[in-house]
Amino acid sequence: MKKAVRVFGIVLAVVLVGAAGLLSYVKFVLPDVGDAPQVTLTSSAAQIERGKYLAHHVNVCMDCHSTRDWSKFSGPPIPGTLGKGGDRFGPEMGFPGTFYSRNITPAGLKEWSDGEIVRAITAGVSRDGRALFPVMPHPSYGRMDLEDITSIVAYLRTLTPVESTIPASEADFPMNFIMNTIPQKPQFGKRPDSTDALALGQYLVNAATCGDCHTKQEQGQPIEGMEFAGGMEFGMPGMMIRAANITPDKETGIGNWTRESFIARFKAYDPAKGYTHAAVKAGEKQSIMPWTMYAGMTENDLGAIYTYLQTLKPVKHRVVTFELTPAAKEPMAMNK
Repeated sequence: MKKAVRVFGIVLAVVLVGAAGLLSYVKFVLPDVGDAPQVTLTSSAAQIERGKYLAHHVNVCMDCHSTRDWSKFSGPPIPGTLGKGGDRFGPEMGFPGTFYSRNITPAGLKEWSDGEIVRAITAGVSRDGRALFPVMPHPSYGRMDLEDITSIVAYLRTLTPVESTIPASEADFPMNFIMNTIPQKPQFGKRPDSTDALALGQYLVNAATCGDCHTKQEQGQPIEGMEFAGGMEFGMPGMMIRAANITPDKETGIGNWTRESFIARFKAYDPAKGYTHAAVKAGEKQSIMPWTMYAGMTENDLGAIYTYLQTLKPVKHRVVTFELTPAAKEPMAMNK
């Protein structure tokens, strides 16, 4: 009996030492994606313009990295706050912790090399080696064309510097360990030709990370079989907003939409076509979707996205996209 207890104690000690070693490795050695790449920006007018298009209308960097005005429909960025950071992503949205977007104006990136910015965007590792939680969707950005990523960096360098103090992000246990395993070396792709609607649509859906918001998640992980079927919740004061089902299901998704109606849905919110940001009063419908930003995409790009979405597996999932709640929830991404 004593021998069995002794053997059990030895085995338990080995297991505990092994677990401690594994946790130490994950916590203090990972992430390991290599050094920041050497990047040379042309900073040409064409490169900066491409970066601006992506940052405002496809990747919508300016959505999460600016202060949004929630007194207006879809929370357009407040002028003068572009890139200042501070947007909050907390447990009320299903995230395993509380995360804040960083300042990406020259004031926040003045110590960063171009390569360090590229690594953060595409591999999820900060300048100081910390893992970035993929609310900044580096797994998707790491599959984009490197030329598109460098165009975004070139544009960020032109933003008006805005000084801001951002709280530190804090992941809950065990995500504070798990997130160190998420960063991976990027596997850059090539932007398809504008005439290949299906391939371009797939590329843009990845770049715009449509699946991140339109797939229901639990503890920051997408639920298998619910890809693009909507239902992800965004709690805001006195209301609950849910992402829509954008699979081609004919009853609960966009299976009955035409290419023209899909494009028109976005273009209805295009300030360049006369849309003015409508004020939203208490109790009126609000949307987390940055409609006015995505509305700036070209009709060719929006049409390509539609083409790709129509190839997805239809998922029957009826979503109530907006409802008032009896008690105000903790604000999401509402900066004071």
